[in-house]
Amino acid sequence: MSLSKVKHIVLVLSGKGGVGKSSVTTQLALSLTLKGHSVGVLDVDLTGPSIPRMFGIEDAKVTQAPGGWLPVTVHEADASAGLGPLRIMSLGFLLPRRGDAVVWRGPKKTAMVRQFLTDVFWDELDYLLIDTPPGTSDEHISLAETLLQKARPGQVAGAVVVTTPQAVATADVRKELNFCAKTGIRVLGVVENMSGFVCPNCSECTNIFMSGGGEVMARDFNVRFLGRVPIDPQFLVLIETGKTPRYPKGTVVDGQDFSSADGAPAEGGESRDSALLVHKYKSCSLAPIFATITADVIADIERRQQMPSRKG
Repeated sequence: MSLSKVKHIVLVLSGKGGVGKSSVTTQLALSLTLKGHSVGVLDVDLTGPSIPRMFGIEDAKVTQAPGGWLPVTVHEADASAGLGPLRIMSLGFLLPRRGDAVVWRGPKKTAMVRQFLTDVFWDELDYLLIDTPPGTSDEHISLAETLLQKARPGQVAGAVVVTTPQAVATADVRKELNFCAKTGIRVLGVVENMSGFVCPNCSECTNIFMSGGGEVMARDFNVRFLGRVPIDPQFLVLIETGKTPRYPKGTVVDGQDFSSADGAPAEGGESRDSALLVHKYKSCSLAPIFATITADVIADIERRQQMPSRKG
């Protein structure tokens, strides 16, 4: 199995579309590499494979190897900067054109998910993040069954569940938590995404979609609440244009000042440069939020790993 060199597998799940699951997956991956970990991202959202676009490498092509594929490299390790390598695999790399629709019946989708899990040749990885489609579809069932059958004991570390604050979203995401309970997948925690909006023209962060729904849901299911993530237009600018995030004077997010050195407004960002995405991401207001979320996830996984040895 191609997952033999992977230490920890983390699923990113949500019972509802449009909650920013791929954005959360992307930022977890960037945060993990910034902590020096080797990371892979597997995109199994077959009808909406957005991970290549999130990392700005839509034009990349996977390399075929005997019996499978080699994932696409986003960046290599840089020991001097404490940066781990990052590689991704997505159906988006296999489509002839970016806008091509994937019109497949359930059996073909489940076969593709199994193939992704068995035929992608990952190198040594500390963490493999699996970005899943919304809901509890055939792909989810195939994914859970294949992992539970073929992964080593303890290799599937668990799932990060993503929601937005509104009741209509948390109602659907509750179904995902029930899915995890029924399939034996441990929930590492809940992320409440889109919890507030960072204005690009002033220092305000406003709760346009309410706030607190994800935390209440986490408490109801007795799982960890990992934190709230606001909408930051500068993160979207980074993803879509490759510009380094810049903020007007007085921009404070999660207690940290992100004002640009020259106090320039957000729209005054530089053009796309040769810097790695991961380095430009460090200037984003969401980076320290995800650094905390990532640290909590790592600590939980490591604590679970140590539990059997304590019993012995």
